[in-house]
Amino acid sequence: MGMNRRRFVAATLATAGAALVKAPPAAAASSPTYPPAQEVPGAVSAEAVAAAHFPEDFLWGMATAAFQVEGAWREDGKGESIWDRFVHTTGKVKGAATADMACDSYHFYPQDIAILKQLNQKSFRFSISWPRIQPDGTGAANQKGLDHYSRVVDAVLEAGIRPFCTVYHWDLPQGLEDRGGWPNRDLAGYFADYAGILAKHLGDRITVWAPFNMPWSFTWMGYGVGVFPPGRASYRDFLRAAHTVSLAQGEAFRAIKAASSKALVGSAYGMAPAYPKTGSAEDRAAADRYHAMNNVYFLDAAMYGRYPDAFVVPTPYELMGYRAGDDKIMRAPLDWIGFHYYTRRIVSDAGGSAHPGAGASFGTEIEEDTAGRRDPYTRFHAAMPTEGPLTDAGLEIWPRGIYDLVTRISREYNHPIIEITESGCSYLDSPYEKENGHVPDQRRIAFFREELAELARAIQDGARVRAFHAWSLLDNFEWADGYAERYGLTYVDFRDQQRTIKDSGLWYGRVAASNRLEA
Repeated sequence: MGMNRRRFVAATLATAGAALVKAPPAAAASSPTYPPAQEVPGAVSAEAVAAAHFPEDFLWGMATAAFQVEGAWREDGKGESIWDRFVHTTGKVKGAATADMACDSYHFYPQDIAILKQLNQKSFRFSISWPRIQPDGTGAANQKGLDHYSRVVDAVLEAGIRPFCTVYHWDLPQGLEDRGGWPNRDLAGYFADYAGILAKHLGDRITVWAPFNMPWSFTWMGYGVGVFPPGRASYRDFLRAAHTVSLAQGEAFRAIKAASSKALVGSAYGMAPAYPKTGSAEDRAAADRYHAMNNVYFLDAAMYGRYPDAFVVPTPYELMGYRAGDDKIMRAPLDWIGFHYYTRRIVSDAGGSAHPGAGASFGTEIEEDTAGRRDPYTRFHAAMPTEGPLTDAGLEIWPRGIYDLVTRISREYNHPIIEITESGCSYLDSPYEKENGHVPDQRRIAFFREELAELARAIQDGARVRAFHAWSLLDNFEWADGYAERYGLTYVDFRDQQRTIKDSGLWYGRVAASNRLEA
């Protein structure tokens, strides 16, 4: 996922990896750096952790994204993406960092897959770089790009792991932005062509596909407020981009299915449970609008061919460029529903706030004054509370949120198959000589332990959750925060690309082997 998430949200392999991956000693002392559960607001009890268990066939996994880990930004015919352009623009990324090398997973993917195998993982969610396949976004496929991902998929399968492909994780070819970007509805057709190419060449081995990663976030951040590339700040552009993505989602669903009879197409949406600030009818309605706009806007487009009731005025179809028949194009009955969970929102009604006009947005998804800075249509305040402890990125830890979100989606969509496509936390722990080179990230272990206990409770209460993907396999390039945040369960020394599995990664590997949570 990436970026500072308080402002934002709102991968014989073992042998190949031996030189790069530093294996810490088997035993090391643990630092008691996280308070006992009973001292943490919103924390899960030790009894609930001890009682948690997962189905025998549960898929434990980890996730990455091409732009954040691959590097090799101009290698083997790859074209320029909008993120390449963005990171090479002065002042856009913290520390003037780029992803030109990142984790260099383009070359070191065998070592990274070896880590997954070592940690007993059964699913690897990765994305494919569109400009590696079509350098300008259209036309014939770049065979070197296809060959690379074919080797990656073969290595994943050889390790006994399920390859899970995210078709688009934010790296639009710059050539398509030059044609108008996502507000140009022609991109729906271009995207379907790209998805079809992938399914034709890789669909004999990849069965699980998600067309987009967090579509609300990249359309809003890139076109609504302009803090992501391409840096536009227009509510009209946001609505048009979002509608194009809904069309593209449906077209890609059909293109993948047409090219691969084995394909199971789902989603990778960003979601956060929305709690009303008060018990008033207005705040409850505002929280429902948040859920409709930020959580299920694209999900409803796919499942029902329509948008949810996210606005205080009639849906602005004309503004978004909606045409007759678009409902049939958008509709794509997903085989499963996937979403990320990081933290919660507290939402209140903003109907009485003054508003300077659409398009005058500022900042990010989490805004102190969403009515004044967001748009005249949804009219809510969305804030991230600080009742629970905060991660190093400033996100509140609220384990109960995953239970509430999973059970709500289960209720509202008739108990679909669910995959948690991302969840994680940023802590800056590094290898510690006094603990024999271990990375003693006990706070990350506590984060996952309590959140997974709540997920187990949701499964026991009937939710059909089949997979959980920790974000992330590796410390990586975190979008506008560069390398200032570390979400990995594996520490990466970006000076020499050495990997060290963190204590959290070793813990997670044991959980994956036992389907139970260690105390």
